Amino acid sequence: MVFNEVNPGGITRADIVVGIPSCNEAAAIALPAEQAALGLREHFANLRSVIINCDNSSTDGTPQAFMEAPDHGVPKMVISTPRGIRGKGNNLKNLFRKAVDLEAKAVVVLEANLKSVGPVWVKNLAEPVFKGFSFVSPLYVRHKYESPVATTIAYPLTRCLYGRRVRQPIGGDCAFSGDMAHTFLKSTLWDEDVSQFGIDLWMCTLAVNEGVPICQAFLGRPKISTTKPRDPALDMGPMFRNMVVTLFNLMGHFKDKWATTKWSKPTAIFGFNLKDIEPPPPITVNRERLYTKFRDGFNSQWDLYRALLAGENLQKIREIASLDLDHFEIPVTVWARILFDCAIGYHRRVMEPARILDVLASLHFGMILSYVNKTEGMSHQQAEEYLEDMCLVFEQNKPYLTYRWDQK
Repeated sequence: MVFNEVNPGGITRADIVVGIPSCNEAAAIALPAEQAALGLREHFANLRSVIINCDNSSTDGTPQAFMEAPDHGVPKMVISTPRGIRGKGNNLKNLFRKAVDLEAKAVVVLEANLKSVGPVWVKNLAEPVFKGFSFVSPLYVRHKYESPVATTIAYPLTRCLYGRRVRQPIGGDCAFSGDMAHTFLKSTLWDEDVSQFGIDLWMCTLAVNEGVPICQAFLGRPKISTTKPRDPALDMGPMFRNMVVTLFNLMGHFKDKWATTKWSKPTAIFGFNLKDIEPPPPITVNRERLYTKFRDGFNSQWDLYRALLAGENLQKIREIASLDLDHFEIPVTVWARILFDCAIGYHRRVMEPARILDVLASLHFGMILSYVNKTEGMSHQQAEEYLEDMCLVFEQNKPYLTYRWDQK
């Protein structure tokens, strides 16, 4: 895929690159662009740097707003996908290519709609790369009900599979070395879901399985974007599909690695400081809507449930569906095995992938409700401890997955 480039400074080399992927973010992009410039000036003034807006041919003037943001002496450029080509993954593929061309040593990715970003984000993400880490995953303070896909699917399943505790594998902001950019660019595991919202999980999973040094960067402030925090009861749209399909596809490719991985180990955290912690904005959860969506899926997709889930898990779901709202609970063992069943069904192509995703989506609404019921009275730290216990249950049940994966 070619891209269009605007490079007023004629930049041909850079030690550190900050990339900001965007699609129609004219109203928001100036803030992360300026904060990136401040971070580079304050913490990496001795290095050659550039900020790149990786855009999807926005029609609202996003590149112009990016270029007009205060630059504090840091050069900027814009690279854009051809008109009609969308997707964060496509934007980042352009960034990989440009980072390789510039012979960058470190690449930082910041999302375009951030309100809480500051110069320290650039520092905490980039410094580990200059200390020998090849991939840096973000670690934010997030509300316990923010990003339920990460909490109940992405984190416990990737940790269980690949043996590394990376808390926010779909966090959005990250950093990686120039060599890692080359690895990403040359990977044969690219597909349409990766080119859209599957990209964050894809990068993290590849880095873990490449065996390169990885860490997490604590970013202090909660991640706050220009969009209002979403009620987890709302439909997750294409992001859910892209993430799950990417997760399941990579499971198939890396089977030999995860099949021999027994338990997880911690991943180093860079920049953690208790005094930096501030509470995230509140999120309201519509439990009734979650309950209704779970029940609607159970009632309308029963034949699909029967084809996809193992007998004991099917029976458990039947029992769970009879619970009332306030007592609703999907035990973590059942949830882990349901995810394993869905991955196995996808691997065996027991039905169209879209139908597997429909089943998993309705079951996921039930798991979100179960998680909310369990953690409603818990503090952020207590909810994190409960999640760690959930992940341990996934690891304890992994033999179920490895046994059934290749079973006839």
